[in-house]
Amino acid sequence: MKFIEDQTAQKLRGGYYTPLDLACFISQWVAELKPEKVLEPSCGDGAFFQAMADVGGFEKASLTGFELDDVEAGKAAQRTKELGLRRTNVRSEDFLQWAIDNMGKGGERFDAVVGNPPFVRYQFLPPEFQVRAATIFDELGLKFTKHTNAWVPFILASMALLRPGGRLAMVVPAEIIHVTHAQSLRSYLGKECRRLVIIDPEDLWFDGTLQGAVILMAEKRSGPRQKAEGVGMVPVRGRTFLRRSPAELFAAPQPLNGKTVAGKWTRALLDLETRDLFDELEAHSDVHRFNDIARVAVGIVTGANKFFLVPDETVKSYGLSKYAHPMFGRSEHCPGVIYDERQHIVNAKKGSPTNFLWFDDAPAKMAKRARHYIESGEADSLHTRYKCRIREPWYTVPSVYSTEVGMLKRCHDTPRLILNKIGAYTTDTAYRIRTEEGQGERLVGCFINPLTALSAELEGRHYGGGVLELIPSEIERLIIPMPEKVDLDLAELDDSIRNRPTHETLERQGKAVLGALGISKAKQAGALEGWRKLRDRRHRTSTEAATT
Repeated sequence: MKFIEDQTAQKLRGGYYTPLDLACFISQWVAELKPEKVLEPSCGDGAFFQAMADVGGFEKASLTGFELDDVEAGKAAQRTKELGLRRTNVRSEDFLQWAIDNMGKGGERFDAVVGNPPFVRYQFLPPEFQVRAATIFDELGLKFTKHTNAWVPFILASMALLRPGGRLAMVVPAEIIHVTHAQSLRSYLGKECRRLVIIDPEDLWFDGTLQGAVILMAEKRSGPRQKAEGVGMVPVRGRTFLRRSPAELFAAPQPLNGKTVAGKWTRALLDLETRDLFDELEAHSDVHRFNDIARVAVGIVTGANKFFLVPDETVKSYGLSKYAHPMFGRSEHCPGVIYDERQHIVNAKKGSPTNFLWFDDAPAKMAKRARHYIESGEADSLHTRYKCRIREPWYTVPSVYSTEVGMLKRCHDTPRLILNKIGAYTTDTAYRIRTEEGQGERLVGCFINPLTALSAELEGRHYGGGVLELIPSEIERLIIPMPEKVDLDLAELDDSIRNRPTHETLERQGKAVLGALGISKAKQAGALEGWRKLRDRRHRTSTEAATT
């Protein structure tokens, strides 16, 4: 979990300014409309105003900018004067509140919106801004979640303030394509816009952050009868795309609608052949949704993992063997697909926190050293943490059970299920998977294949650093081939995952699992290549580099 006190002032205000060449590209595209009124909802020190002056065509336009920071707003206002943009109004106030007041009938509307909305987590926003963010969703009749980042209501409000036929162009987090909390935004844009295009770069545009960014180009429908075409992707490498006409790039991709716009936009990252292949394989009678063959639940929520998850040395020092149970919860604990006694011993010898402490005794029955350990936690104020203080006693953790199959929340290349041979417990860094009796090994073995790996890329989300994460609702949508007759050697698969490149393991598993369904080698290769393309994009590497 990330805490506000650990964040820099720059992160807390989302103050990462757009490089001038990108701002000029965006300004050039909206200038084609010859806009009379332009909105910049988070103008910072005026980078986009500089771009508008450099591009030209905005001298007679009425420009409205918002910037909450007084110092930065002053810089932006001064810059517009020096640039000769005389019809500019920089307002040092909250854009969301102003938008709420203007979104109704009779409110101000704009021909174009440009900018780079703040990237700030909801929990880091002051309470009044949290309320305003939720109000934007309510005003538009959209589902709201407290996982929402500040950039989402900024884009929603900006689109609502755009006139029919107007253009919105913004630098936004790459996660707009896939995160669950942006689903309301994706659906709203898909309904409101004639055409949506994402300029998707291989590289990172902002120094000092691992946050990937894209350019969102959106043209609002001119009226209810105009068709909504959907979303298109333009992958780019380096800055060479800036030499091309923005209009040309906006017209370039074949837009996708239907299930692509209704859900995540990751499908649009694949070529038509791979999308059709995925749909074909998904419809196979022996290919199932995860939720149809298994159930997923979060691991044990302790509220203080460092206290409840300890190495053997701590167990010995405090005489806690009565309360210590085997556990795993990190990728380094489970390098393969089998967690057994041998792997547990390896982890323990490394000094890893392989013991879960479950205190189910009354204090009077505890040995003196065990009580001292409880007191050490109280000395660190652990009993005041939310998850701990809402239970009595604070050190008795609820919902303690293990399952035959586990799954880590995050992965580097592709997710995998883990056969839990010793009934080890898992914390909320992992999931507990329930399946039909006797199906655990088969599910673990069949889960590793190119089709499921591709499905995970389409359903999951990733943040800075390129790690893939799946939450329960996304796991439930994964597709799993489960042939009636399949030759699986779990020990061999475990060794392959530990010692071979992921693409080699997936290729072998494709032959075993997909081949057992009668799926051709060419289609197996197509699914593998689709996975590799999305994996490489997530890692921000080229396919050529990844295969050498």
